Amino acid sequence: MKYTIDQFQADLDQPYAWPGGYPRYFITLDGAALSFKSALHNSQIIIDSIRENSNDGWQVVACEVNWEDSLLFCDDTGELIECAYSEA
Repeated sequence: MKYTIDQFQADLDQPYAWPGGYPRYFITLDGAALSFKSALHNSQIIIDSIRENSNDGWQVVACEVNWEDSLLFCDDTGELIECAYSEA
C-alpha cells in the first residue's frame, strides 16, 4: 500500500504513537530518517515528492516508532531522534 499525502499530513500531527507515547519518525524512499521537526519544516517539499512519486530523497514512505535505536539521527538536520527504549 502506497503511503499517501493524507497519511503524511495525519502523521505529521502525531509525533508520538498512541497509546504508549512512543516517539515516531519518518522514513524516505531511499531509507533516510527524518525527524518531525525536519518533516514539518520541509512538508511542502515532501508533499510534492509524494504526489510526483519522486526519487529526490524527500518522498516519505512511512512513519514508524523508533523503538531502540539510541543513535538514530535525522538525515536532514543531524539531530538525534528520540527512542522509546534506551539502555541509558
